[in-house]
Amino acid sequence: QVQLVESGGGLVQPGGSLRLSCAASGSTSSTRTMGWYRQGPGKQRELVASINRDGTTNYADFVKGRFTISRDNAKNTGYLQMNSLKPEDTAVYYCKVSLVFSSYWGQGTQVTVSS
Repeated sequence: QVQLVESGGGLVQPGGSLRLSCAASGSTSSTRTMGWYRQGPGKQRELVASINRDGTTNYADFVKGRFTISRDNAKNTGYLQMNSLKPEDTAVYYCKVSLVFSSYWGQGTQVTVSS
């Protein structure tokens, strides 16, 4: 089993920045992909960014150029650096770790962008 604990969410003004962290424990050595998803009020959960085993990254168009996904394998932690935040970025952000035949989700952390 894999357990994911997220942190770093909160209230920020438009144009501000936040860094989300996803600390993983358990059997993570076979992780194929780590990704960040979000779900805004009344919306479907959507992919924000992901990073693959080989280090390649993928970003949704609505965050490209503003967000950066990264990982620290030694610390078993993933990150999402969010810059130039917009009110429409307001959502619950979830970390997901994907293995070959299963995936695991964090509990989610609230990000609110408002003046």
